[in-house]
Amino acid sequence: MEFRKQKGIYLQIADYICENVLTEQWKAGEKILSVREMAASIEVNPNTVARTYSYLQDQGIIFMQRGIGYFVADDALPRTQVLKKDDFVNEFLPEVFHTMDVLGIKIEDLLDYYQHRDNGQTDKE
Repeated sequence: MEFRKQKGIYLQIADYICENVLTEQWKAGEKILSVREMAASIEVNPNTVARTYSYLQDQGIIFMQRGIGYFVADDALPRTQVLKKDDFVNEFLPEVFHTMDVLGIKIEDLLDYYQHRDNGQTDKE
């Protein structure tokens, strides 16, 4: 896993876990790696993973069964969708809107780019 400096490592690990939940690679009730196993697999300090797991437990995305390990919560998918939508709206969109304003890009232009994203072509090229 490659980390970016702009965001805390524990949050980037949380993003990785959330993406696995959102893409249903990790399903409700599924056991996930222990703190130590996750730390070893992504080469970070176990305390960082423990912080990630604590954060995701607070969000209701994972839970711990004492003596057994961590698991994906039954309602992890909808909870993760809400969390990541909030992150997108509050963290990413303000910068996008600012850039759109500076560049004179209209919301209609974005719709056009969005509709043509699969083939990598837009009418603007």
